[in-house]
Amino acid sequence: MKGYVQVYTGNGKGKTTAAFGQAIRASGHGKRTYIGQFMKGQVYGEVKVLRGNQYIDVEQFGAEKCITKDKITEEYIMKSNYGLKRCLEKMKEGNYDIIILDEINVAIWFGLIKEEKVLELLYQRPKDIELILTGRYAPEKIIKRADLVTEMKCIKHYYDRGVKARNGIER
Repeated sequence: MKGYVQVYTGNGKGKTTAAFGQAIRASGHGKRTYIGQFMKGQVYGEVKVLRGNQYIDVEQFGAEKCITKDKITEEYIMKSNYGLKRCLEKMKEGNYDIIILDEINVAIWFGLIKEEKVLELLYQRPKDIELILTGRYAPEKIIKRADLVTEMKCIKHYYDRGVKARNGIER
């Protein structure tokens, strides 16, 4: 089966949820997914529920707390680049049908990973691998290279009224 490159971007909610949903759907058909989460090191509900799923493997390459663009450390850069290397290794192993690079676009925007390195990974993708990249701020070159691009657009959000991330809904 031919694989494609998908990008889920934009300021609306649901990019990671859509990617994880794709992994769950694929697992129902016996397809294997590797998910590399950039920018995330916290325990999220979607990661907890997938522990033990024989078709989905998740690794996190982010900080255990939210970071800001002005507080980047060498450790964050190293973790992110290690994560990209792991995703490339998993893609080349041939054991997975889908590779998800969750929040990779934000990692690029933060300067943790060079855009060129991600583009290099895209061009090394075996033709039968489905590759999904998520996160706000998808660079134009990645959008151009993708076969499918979905922009999540925020129309209204309760965050704007001071509601914090809730367990089981946003995390």
